[in-house]
Amino acid sequence: MSVYTQLTDDQFATFCQSFGVSFARAIPITQGIKNSNWFIQTTDDVDGSHSYVFTLFEERPPEDIEKMAVILNQLDGKLPVAAPLALLDLGADSAEKCYVIHYDNKAITLVPCLAGSHPQQTTQAMCHEIGAALAMLHETLQALQPAEEYGVPLYPWAEVRDRERQFMPGDEAKLMSDIWRAYSDLPLATLPKGLCHLDMFADNTLWNLQKGEERLTGLLDFTEVSVEHYVMDIAITINDFCTTWGDAEQGESVNFDRNKMAAFLQGYESKRSLGEDEKRALPVMLAKAAVIFWLLRLNVIHYNRTEGRTGDNIMVKNPDLMKRLAAYHWSHVEKSQNTVLVLLAIDNKTEKPIAGIFSNISQAEQARDSLSNSIEFVIKEYTLDQLA
Repeated sequence: MSVYTQLTDDQFATFCQSFGVSFARAIPITQGIKNSNWFIQTTDDVDGSHSYVFTLFEERPPEDIEKMAVILNQLDGKLPVAAPLALLDLGADSAEKCYVIHYDNKAITLVPCLAGSHPQQTTQAMCHEIGAALAMLHETLQALQPAEEYGVPLYPWAEVRDRERQFMPGDEAKLMSDIWRAYSDLPLATLPKGLCHLDMFADNTLWNLQKGEERLTGLLDFTEVSVEHYVMDIAITINDFCTTWGDAEQGESVNFDRNKMAAFLQGYESKRSLGEDEKRALPVMLAKAAVIFWLLRLNVIHYNRTEGRTGDNIMVKNPDLMKRLAAYHWSHVEKSQNTVLVLLAIDNKTEKPIAGIFSNISQAEQARDSLSNSIEFVIKEYTLDQLA
């Protein structure tokens, strides 16, 4: 959330009145990167409090935002979401509710504020809960059919890739191409699809974190809901919730927590079981999801530069962080594709059961035969990722 379009207090008052809300004050929200957002204080709010979030969608056409409103109504009552308010006085002939004001070819919505705060860090318990919530979202939205009529089109990331890759160093361009190729080689036709959030980062969630509690109180930003593979939505959410982000200083390593990922997947599967194809696809999806958000951040920089957007109210997230996460995931994919033979001692009393690691069976057998006088050994095959 940022502020790109400026509105006057008179405009805010008129728009809010259309939703049946008495306007007192608009407070800019600077987090986020795509839309203009304000907290709205009403005449009934006490000083320092606010009841609603007013959003002017800078890029999405109004018809996409209308779809989002239907989706939020479908989820309302099952997950902690803020469903847009309906406009008042649409006339006796109007059988359907309308949730969007059109302004300068852009959409405006007003939604109630949700309690809670954005987490600075996540825990395994929070990852478990958001995993269960994402699975519930996937299951609940299956009721909206055909799904393609409710989701917005997926962004043409291949076009952004082709534009940005020509400016990249060779190793970065190769990383992106290798991950894209591996994604294309997945059995995409067999992977379950449906309406997905596709932006479930920690800063799009709210939590009650008081007195040691870790309870999910809000899911935000449904502007990117599209028909996509569920495992891609899972990968996007894991990438943020299971990573501790730094500031991308030179030499900084990615702090990805695989225990948090295990907790997330356990939470997800408590509501929806993953298929074997989905489990096998996840490592590549994690890398591809990081590439998509690497490109997204590069695209925001390109868009801001093209539109001449500057100022303190414009926030741009560092693309290098996602580049490094993509490289981290890709290294695990490559390791999982390479196997070695491990010579293991069968004796449980042996403190160091691994006697050697070999690239071929003849080397492993030769080592086993030379050591087997005192202890019995067995040869097992492992991927490099399993040994990491």
